[in-house]
Amino acid sequence: MIIRILLIPGILAISLTAALPLSHEAVASSPLAANGDRQALVDRYEHMKPKQWGDKIAGVMTHLDTKDKVIALTFDACGGPHGNGYDKKLIDFLVQEHIPATLFVNARWIDANPKTFMDLAQNPLFEIENHGYEHRPLSVTGKAAYGIRGTKDASQVVDEISLNENKIAKLTGRKPLFFRSGTAYYDDIAVRIVHDLGLKAVNYNILGDAGATYNKKQVYKALMKAKSGSIVLCHMNHPEKETAEGVIKAIPDLEKAGFRFVLLSDYPLLAN
Repeated sequence: MIIRILLIPGILAISLTAALPLSHEAVASSPLAANGDRQALVDRYEHMKPKQWGDKIAGVMTHLDTKDKVIALTFDACGGPHGNGYDKKLIDFLVQEHIPATLFVNARWIDANPKTFMDLAQNPLFEIENHGYEHRPLSVTGKAAYGIRGTKDASQVVDEISLNENKIAKLTGRKPLFFRSGTAYYDDIAVRIVHDLGLKAVNYNILGDAGATYNKKQVYKALMKAKSGSIVLCHMNHPEKETAEGVIKAIPDLEKAGFRFVLLSDYPLLAN
């Protein structure tokens, strides 16, 4: 078990590559498969029809419900052919300035960056959370977002969540607490499955870099809109973009304005 000691100072990387079906080997390795819990969960939801779809729907946390002047920085590592990079400049700055952050990491990114992943997981400034196995929108009907096909049924929803959870837990000794879907899109039935698997579905109220498409001025402007309890979504897998420059410029100004930075897990009971 990794003990984390926090030191606090005073949509997305879009890949248009369609996700492949989960392999039989991958499904068999699901932590739920061995004891039958997986099938019970699938049976519970397989005939339900979703009523909501989007990145801000009921049951998905978008901010911390607090008046404290705190901001939760979250960074996605989406993986895949167009998203396996590592923004070392960004992470090095966070480490240098002792800025905590929650990292949502996809299984494909872990496979492409095994040493970097373990280094991040062992750094007490960061918590590693679940960004899915294949970076799919989380749907029980196969609904797509940004050209990426979603999970097609309750069975694939369970596997998209639990396979990456199992991977992270085996590597780090810690199970994730939070989940963010690929593209940040969910339907309401998928959100219920996330919660039944013991995780909290998380998105944002500050879109920090718009899938790493913003320039540094846009990133800075977005972050400076943060308020008490804001959850900021940026990306750590596109070093060729300007996310790092915008974040590096914004953080000192946010600190001067009285904000401090926290992990999502620092406010687990105040999450909306």
